[in-house]
Amino acid sequence: MIRVVIIEDEQVAFQLLKRIIENNFPELEVVGNADSCNTGIELIKSVRPDIVFLDIQMQDGSGFTLLEAFDNIDFGIIFVTSFDKYAINAIKFSALDYILKPVKPDDLKDAIKRYKKSNNIADNAARHSALMENIKTPKKHPQKIVLPTNEEYFIVSPDDIIRCQSDNYYTNIFLTNGKTVLVSKTLKEYETLLSDSGFLRTHNSHLINIKYIRTFVRLDGGYIVMTDNKIIPVSRRKKGIVIDLINNM
Repeated sequence: MIRVVIIEDEQVAFQLLKRIIENNFPELEVVGNADSCNTGIELIKSVRPDIVFLDIQMQDGSGFTLLEAFDNIDFGIIFVTSFDKYAINAIKFSALDYILKPVKPDDLKDAIKRYKKSNNIADNAARHSALMENIKTPKKHPQKIVLPTNEEYFIVSPDDIIRCQSDNYYTNIFLTNGKTVLVSKTLKEYETLLSDSGFLRTHNSHLINIKYIRTFVRLDGGYIVMTDNKIIPVSRRKKGIVIDLINNM
């Protein structure tokens, strides 16, 4: 059995999540619940669950505040939240999981599946560390992004990424240190994640960090040369956007 606790200060939301778990997930056992950060901390320390379903906003603080009470996070976390772009971006950048309220059985099913696939204490600790840094940063955008591969997690700054290139359902991420990381997410997911951090989709297969553009060549339909000397095609649809960008740099 997978032992879970629910930390949620809205009684209706708690009852809904508990009912969905009991009616649809026989492999999960709800072993406790709490309605505040303080009681949640004590509950986790007492019952040592496998998964914590954690509300982000509570009356006495946030779910992120709760996590700061633990030096070693040896449990999985699935955040449960109403839409909060800043919090969700921080969670996504850290390769952690969340489900939106009101919780739907299919969303919970997908989250549990991802937990089973990626549950590793060392990897969890790295992702939680990145999350804490992203939440604490005073800047607008998260400062660390976690890149999940089939074997491990790489933690980098968006500024460490020169460009991303599609590889079917995977993405090759090219870093400033010369390393290439093959990540088990699509280019579309990274376009969504990095669009506010100075990245531009120039082509179906290419997403670039605009700070690493070296030149834009108008010949042959137009292409970009990056600082790593790679030539990046520009689609006809994106050519005007690229020209405007270059003119304003």
